[in-house]
Amino acid sequence: MKICVSSVGTNLDSNIDPRFGRCYFFVIVDSETMQFESVPNEATAASGGAGIQAAQTITNKGVEVLITGNPGPNAHEVLSAAGIRAITGTSGTVREAIERYKRGELKEMNSPTVSGHFGMPGGRGSGHGGRGIGRGARGPQGN
Repeated sequence: MKICVSSVGTNLDSNIDPRFGRCYFFVIVDSETMQFESVPNEATAASGGAGIQAAQTITNKGVEVLITGNPGPNAHEVLSAAGIRAITGTSGTVREAIERYKRGELKEMNSPTVSGHFGMPGGRGSGHGGRGIGRGARGPQGN
């Protein structure tokens, strides 16, 4: 299995970079052999869309699992569409993260790790007390 770890360096003993879209390198590791490839993140200096570009880079490398910091909603969407499982909230070296993943100690994220209100309905029409929307909204006056 190919596992990608966002990293500040180019090898297994490099520290994890808590950023995803603007990390310096992706260290892509074969979890069976521990052989790895280091890929510079060309999105590091992007003026916008770094997370999307980074997600596309690792998608093109055939990555199945990503271990990183906090992917935003757009990166999360690209990763999800590609079937890449994302693990967040870990630290240490690339090697340590891979070993923890193999032991089942790291948990997959199911949503972007950004503000909780992103993409949520504004309360209107949600079926939870929204006003003016849905059945009976016009009332007896026929508004």
